[in-house]
Amino acid sequence: MPPSTPSSMILRTVFRRHIEHLRISRIPRRFQSQSTTTTTTSVPKPNEAAKPPAVDPVPVGGTPAAAPGFWSRLGPLTKAGQAYARAQKNRPWTTQIVSALVIYLAADISAQSIGGKEYVPERTARNLVVGGVSAVPNFMWFVWLSKHFNYQSHALSIGVKIVVNQLTFTPIFNSYFFGAQALLAGDSLAETWDRVRRTVPISWLNAWKLWPAVTAFSFTFVPMEYRSVFAGVVAVGWQTYLSYLNRQVEIEEETKAAESSSAVEKAALQVNMPRNAV
Repeated sequence: MPPSTPSSMILRTVFRRHIEHLRISRIPRRFQSQSTTTTTTSVPKPNEAAKPPAVDPVPVGGTPAAAPGFWSRLGPLTKAGQAYARAQKNRPWTTQIVSALVIYLAADISAQSIGGKEYVPERTARNLVVGGVSAVPNFMWFVWLSKHFNYQSHALSIGVKIVVNQLTFTPIFNSYFFGAQALLAGDSLAETWDRVRRTVPISWLNAWKLWPAVTAFSFTFVPMEYRSVFAGVVAVGWQTYLSYLNRQVEIEEETKAAESSSAVEKAALQVNMPRNAV
């Protein structure tokens, strides 16, 4: 059979191009670019490693976040919060001490007004000392808590932070609060221990009713720079409760002391009566 002539090869080439043109023309226009793109990009490069799909980062408790729109629409409260955030950034320890003094002052005045007794300035002074000394350690603790126990699951992060805070910080702080109150009031070490023993368990149990919800809300919705303000507002009510509980225990101790003193006086009178009669 003779070899193909150049003319026959040209005819076959033209025929193939015509058939290809007819095939492409039957495809809708909007799909033509996609089909050509698919043919050029569907084959991966041999040396190109497969990349994992991009995933949005999961927000965790210690991740600083920009203030959401809600916090920027509170008018004067927003301006006050921004001023507090600037002060917190420039002078964190001073800001925390001043904030603690304001919180403890408001809490003690509220607690004394609830008790219905005459206002005692010495109690307010003791509360200010207790609050001022604990301000910086409290601040450092929550900064440390924000930076740790951050997992891929936001719910797990919040849950662990709450459990760690309630099992460590809360009983230690409550022991310090009631113990310092007793020592500053002039109680002995034995009396101080009795005060701690009677107040810390009940205050720790009641803390589970409030602070887990406050912590979860704060780490989830409140930006980093405003968490101290938010916690401070809640702490006014909590410190009012602690001050009130401390005052109730003080009243019980004073009542017991008065009853004991009265019993001693009666016993002394009974012992002395026969001698006087003689």
